[in-house]
Order: sequence, then C-alpha cells, then structure tokens
Amino acid sequence: MSPLRVWLASRVGVALLVVAAAHGLHGFLAGWDSWDVTILREVAQFGYDGYPAHYADQDVAAFFPGFPVVLRLVHVLVPSWTAAGLVVSLLAGAVACVYLARLAEDEGVDGGWAVVGLVLSPYAVFLAAGYSEALFLALALPGWWAARRGHWAAAALLVAGASTVRVNGLFLAVALVVQWAVSSRDRGVVAWLAAPFLAVLGYAAYLHHLSGDWLRWLHAQQHGWARSAAWPWTSFRTTWHAAFHGRYAPEYTWSFRAEILAVLVGVAVTALLLRRREWGEATYVGLSVAALATSSFYLSVARATLLWFPLWVLVGAALQRRPWVRTAYLATATPLMAAGVLTFTAGRWVG
Repeated sequence: MSPLRVWLASRVGVALLVVAAAHGLHGFLAGWDSWDVTILREVAQFGYDGYPAHYADQDVAAFFPGFPVVLRLVHVLVPSWTAAGLVVSLLAGAVACVYLARLAEDEGVDGGWAVVGLVLSPYAVFLAAGYSEALFLALALPGWWAARRGHWAAAALLVAGASTVRVNGLFLAVALVVQWAVSSRDRGVVAWLAAPFLAVLGYAAYLHHLSGDWLRWLHAQQHGWARSAAWPWTSFRTTWHAAFHGRYAPEYTWSFRAEILAVLVGVAVTALLLRRREWGEATYVGLSVAALATSSFYLSVARATLLWFPLWVLVGAALQRRPWVRTAYLATATPLMAAGVLTFTAGRWVG
C-alpha cells in the first residue's frame, strides 16, 4: 500500500468534507484560520517582539520558531497566509508519511497501514491545518530513520530541525543519544549529537535577547496557558475533575476525557516499547508522556499522540495482522476523524 497515495487520498477526503461544510472556497480557507493557526501566522508576520498595533501577546514565545520561519518562506509564493499554512502541512505530511512507512517496514509492517492509522486518528485534523505537527514529523521521522542506519550526523541535523519546531524535539534528542548508546557508541559522532540541544539553546538565547529571560518559553507557558510543573497525581486529579465534575461545555468535557485516555495510551505504549527493548523509542514516548502528565492539567496530550511515531507503527501492525482490529478501527476512527475536522473548521475546540 503506497503511503503517498494514502496521504493524498486522505487530503482529498478532508478537503471535500470541509468544502461541503463551508459552502465554497472562501469558507474553506476561513474554516482553517483559527486557534493556533492565527498565533503562528502572527509570529511569521511580525516576529516574537511583534507590533503592539497588531498584537500585544508576548506569550507567543510558547511557540517554537521553526514553523513560522517555513510559513514565511512559503508565503512568498502563496499570498494567503492560511493557504500557505495548509501547503506547509500538505507537503510536510507527505514526507512524514513516507518515512513513517519506512520505519514501519523496518519492523516488518506494511508501511501503508501505519499511515492509515495516522491519517484516521481522531486528531488528524492537526496534520492538515496550519499547525506544526506535520512539519515536526517531516523532520523527526527521517531523522530517526537515519539514526537506525547509523547516519548520526544526518540524524542529528534533522532532529535539530525538529527541535526548532516543537519542544518534543528535545525529547527526541535525548532518545537519539540513547539510541546511539545502545547501537553504536562511535565517539566520533558525539559532537553531532549535541546539535538538537544547541538548537533549543539557540531559541532560548534569542528569547533572552528580546526579554532578558532565559526561561521565557517556560514562563510563556505558565502565563498564557496556566501550565506549570505539578506532581502527576495532582495533574491527574485536576484533569479528572474537569472531565467529570467541572462546569464546562461538552466539547471541553469530552476533550479532557480524551486527554486522560491519551496519557494512559502513552504509558501503555512506553511499557510495551520497554518490554520490546526498543530503548530509544521508549525514551522518546516516555519523556513526552512524562512532560505532559506532570503539567498543571492535561492539555493537548491527545493531539500529541500524532507525534508518537512508535504508536503508529504498532497500530499499523495491528491493522495489517488482525482483521477484526482493522474493521473496528476503520469503523470508529473514520467518523471521529471527520467529526474532528468539522469541529475544528467550525471554530470550536478539538484539542
């Protein structure tokens, strides 16, 4: 099964769904221009210090610069900022799917099924929107593929690129070191392995230059999204209360419930990877889950599952080898994915 064909077919399906719901091209673009899309566009247009006449939200420092930089470059050719974001995600998603398939094939899995699992995720709308998930995967997945083949310099540079897109790149950088330690230990490449950490340090230095604060990213998370470090049981209790006892609109209540489920899935996947002695992958997923599960409350964990590529390799294996899993997944994930697309493009909260 061709991963590119799966990706492109899914994009056509998503586009037709949104066009039908939006009643035309103008409504189509407007539907994609909400939530983090607008923040990333503002960073691409005005930078992190910005212009007060346009926005005064200095908490944009919570968003890494990789996506805004690429968005600005694509905007040179695509006049609409919203359309430019869609183009970035379309092209980046294609690259990500090719390398997800290759990683799955390393495990003896038909890569097309891993891609099917990913594009039918209930949160796959974020791979289509002008968000950073697709671009992150387009750098992280070929980086991990290169690491598996011992191409450490290429792997480190690609993971460094991913580290400019999302903080998850830092978790992948640690996983890269673990992967090197268990599979190579060639000391001649140690300097290359520092590249992803230097990329994150470079962003911190830039924010320090603007604000005088080395921890500006962390403080932006705290101020803008009320996220700070918490004991895991405190974080769970807070999220559980919001999911089942809070006074929130239904979309938020169900979103918090999905966040709890996502954390449980992340813990289970980490345990399975440890059992299989896939130390690098377990490190990446484990650190990702640990960071999200020790925040004030669970936020965007379900969306973060898109970035846990070992999960999609496991899903692909189950879809290929167990017909009942395939039937159940296609029957449940497809309408949930469609609902996520329609909810997001209607301007409502998804995750």
